Amino acid sequence: MDKNSLIAHFLSGAKEYMVGIPDADAGAIKRDVEAILNGDLNVISTKKLKEHVRELIVGHHRITYFKIGSDIYFVRGFRKKSVKTPKNEIDYAKKIYKQLKNKI
Repeated sequence: MDKNSLIAHFLSGAKEYMVGIPDADAGAIKRDVEAILNGDLNVISTKKLKEHVRELIVGHHRITYFKIGSDIYFVRGFRKKSVKTPKNEIDYAKKIYKQLKNKI
């Protein structure tokens, strides 16, 4: 395996969100995840939220995520309804980041 390879992990909150949205939207998210894994960041839209937490922006869908080493963890998805990302989504992703970071 190439040492620069990235591995995607969809945590339960992200998986549940993906199952609950239309197939076309889930497909668009999966294509953007593949672009991240391939390092093709010019074709996707992301935003840094706090510290290590980012969000993947696909239409009105958002998936919070972070990277630890060569692993990218997609934490939870939500539908964007306002200008600001809900604080509870950011706080939850930060909490999961700390838990996973402490296990490594």
